[in-house]
Order: sequence, then structure tokens, then C-alpha cells
Amino acid sequence: MARFESVRRRGSLCVGRHAGAGGMAKDRLCAMIWESVSATLFIMYTAVTHDIQVTVLPEFLEDRSEPEEGQFFWAYTIEITNLGRAEVQLLARHWIITDGVGRVETVKGLGVVGEQPVLNPGETFRYTSGCPLRTPSGMMSGTYRMADRNGRSFTVEIPAFSLDSPHAKRVLN
Repeated sequence: MARFESVRRRGSLCVGRHAGAGGMAKDRLCAMIWESVSATLFIMYTAVTHDIQVTVLPEFLEDRSEPEEGQFFWAYTIEITNLGRAEVQLLARHWIITDGVGRVETVKGLGVVGEQPVLNPGETFRYTSGCPLRTPSGMMSGTYRMADRNGRSFTVEIPAFSLDSPHAKRVLN
């Protein structure tokens, strides 16, 4: 099951809920974030499947967006940590991207950002990519296909995460 956590900066300290074995990985992710951004509230989404932890941190990019033209852009940083005892390799990705009016786009491909990383026990792979939408909000979810050193493949959940911008109309249900 995926969970989300709010993280905010206080001085140089990254404050958040760091539960379980992934706390150290989140500390590294927080340190990276605070090197490049000012004090802001971020939402991190985390899922663990087959001893692989996937943490996602989405960020709306105002400078890459043109709201008056219906162009909105998000960057998302993903950290994949091997919490298991065996080497694994990320082979492929499958994304389901849904915009604010329910249009769905599916993206499949080999690896991520041109790589098919191998993760030994305890290792982490981090990358940043982006997503354009025609609406000021949306969501993404998906899976990675991974394999162990014996070639057995398995699916790892990418937690569903929200793509929110300050241009989205907020509605309470």
C-alpha cells in the first residue's frame, strides 16, 4: 500500500515522518532537495513491493508552464531502493497518466531515463523526469518490471501521486 508524507524544511533540517528501513533513503532525498530549493511544503509518496521501495517527489514547474495556453509541467524525482538481499535490475516502466478531466495516457518503455539500473542490496537509484499536461492538475501511477539475477521478473508498484499546480481550481467534496 502506498503512503504519502509531508516534508518541510526548517533551517537546514529536513523534517518528515521517516518510518521503517526507508528512513535513511528519505534523509538522502531530503538533503538533495534542500540543496536546490527554498523552504516549501513537498508531498512524498512511497510504496514497497517485493522489498523494493519507490519514493516519488513531484514538483510543479511554473517556469516551464504556460497556464494561459493550457500547458502545465511537472518534474518528479524518483528514488528506488533495494531493501532485499538479492541483486535486481529495473527492465521496463509502465505509466498511467490521468489529467484533470480524466483523459488517460499510457506510456511504456525500456528502463528509465535511458538506463536499466542494477541495484545491489541496500543500493538506491535516483532520477528525475517530467510530465506535461493540458490541465492544471492530474495524477500518475504505474509499475516497474524488474528481474532478479536468475532472470525471474516481477512487478513493482510506483505509488499513485498527485500533480497539483497553483492554477488548479480547488473543490471540497
